[in-house]
Amino acid sequence: MIDAISMITAIDTNILLDILIPEQEFCESALSLVEEYNKKGALIICEIVYVELSAQFDDIKELQIFLKETGIRLSKSTVPALDKASETWREYLRTRNTALHCSACGNDQTVVCGRCGDKISIRQHIIPDFLIGAHALLEADCLLSRDRGFYRRYFKDLKVYPARSI
Repeated sequence: MIDAISMITAIDTNILLDILIPEQEFCESALSLVEEYNKKGALIICEIVYVELSAQFDDIKELQIFLKETGIRLSKSTVPALDKASETWREYLRTRNTALHCSACGNDQTVVCGRCGDKISIRQHIIPDFLIGAHALLEADCLLSRDRGFYRRYFKDLKVYPARSI
């Protein structure tokens, strides 16, 4: 069992955007989740989350203030985390199919064009998703994210919270 004082929690961009973007459906629950895990220990983000968040601020100093006020610190990715992201990305590229992947539950869905009958697919995951997952797996005890299905599929040993949609 993880000692509450030493627990490190990584946070995915979607949780923080729920707090930062006005009138988000999950704003209050995301804020409560961040506050709850802040009481359990350290809150961290990787470089990708930092960059994705910075687009929400007019000035980088505002981002720095937000991070300081929420107790979130930037944790740089280690070489092992980058290697894990690369390894998982390669596996994804090798095994991906044309189905659409639900980020909440992990279920695959196939969508067929109503006109021609071809399967419709998009590339649902990009390398930042894998960097966030690998960073959380190797640098933290758990990850706060609404993309539980994705992280559970590709990072099976990563604890992802909340357990249900917030």
